[in-house]
Amino acid sequence: MFNSRVWNLKTFTKFNYLLMIQILPILVISSYLISEINSRLFEKQIIYYAIGLFVFVVTIIIPWRIIAWWFIPFLYFSSLILVESVQFFGIVSDGAKRWIALPGTHFTVQPSEILKITVILMLGYVIAKNPPEKEGYDFMMFLKLSVIILVPFFIVLIQPDLGTALSILLPSFGVLFLVGVRWRIWVIITIVLALCAPLLYTYGLKNYQKDRIQDFLNKPSYQVQQALIAIGSGGVKGKEKEEATQTQMKFLPVASTDFIFAYLGERLGFIGMASVVFLYILLILHLLYISRSAQNDFMLRVVAGGIAWVFFIHMGVNIYMIIGLAPVVGLPLPMFSHGGTSFLVFIFLFGILQNLLAFQSYLGYNSDSKISMITKNRI
Repeated sequence: MFNSRVWNLKTFTKFNYLLMIQILPILVISSYLISEINSRLFEKQIIYYAIGLFVFVVTIIIPWRIIAWWFIPFLYFSSLILVESVQFFGIVSDGAKRWIALPGTHFTVQPSEILKITVILMLGYVIAKNPPEKEGYDFMMFLKLSVIILVPFFIVLIQPDLGTALSILLPSFGVLFLVGVRWRIWVIITIVLALCAPLLYTYGLKNYQKDRIQDFLNKPSYQVQQALIAIGSGGVKGKEKEEATQTQMKFLPVASTDFIFAYLGERLGFIGMASVVFLYILLILHLLYISRSAQNDFMLRVVAGGIAWVFFIHMGVNIYMIIGLAPVVGLPLPMFSHGGTSFLVFIFLFGILQNLLAFQSYLGYNSDSKISMITKNRI
């Protein structure tokens, strides 16, 4: 895994340190809020950070471009099997099986979150082997790439977990949009979805999902009402911890996870919310810049673009559902809401991204390489 022939001091100069610095204030603000909500959750979050640091270090030294030809397909199909195993070994929460308990601990793992990694990696591997033409992918290649996306989408949807399923579907097709697909295909898809929307709503959604949409269109749900009260009471500058009664008196549900943005508004006000959104926007733009700059490195383009899309969709949907502009779904605020699996997924992706950035200058270190890395120029 660790190859001294290619790893040296200059390797570390090729990492994008600004990208990691941008994440730090998000983690600091999140930890501060979680510690106020529940000290035990804060202790668990610190453990997640420690595990995440270990995962990040391991991930950046794995020669991804060398082992991609066998390891990425293995990860992809293994994650599908793991998600299916939830039906047999999973624990029930809120009427759905989505988690597997780790024996001997109080921790759980949500296998469907792992698919956010493996689907992006599988797309990157296939796209790197079959780069698009100048005008973009044709229908047949688009169909093949769509199968990679739709299989895990439907597996997660059956659990049922619409939020996670959409967080796999939308970023993945967003990646295809960035890489390039002929515009006629997008037009056809838009028309078909518009025509099928009534059928999808009637027969494709479960009753509780329809209820959430009806609540969104008519009267906001209890969770959203309490979130709006919390945000409104925070005003411009926020309130002291003892005065943040919506959270401290448990009126605001799941304040440390899906609705942590509402507590951010109650505690730090409009200034705090705007600051966090600004941090996210800067991070997303930086990721899109990395993706755009890697014109011929499609693996790097897909991973950077995929992370950007995941952040954008998670952030947008989470904030919109809290302020009543979208139905309530289980999408956490990325690297901000309390939770181990989601946090480790993002850390894993950032580790892969840093590795791809560090080894752009090596010939033979690509998605088809099965031998060893050979430098373009001796460093």
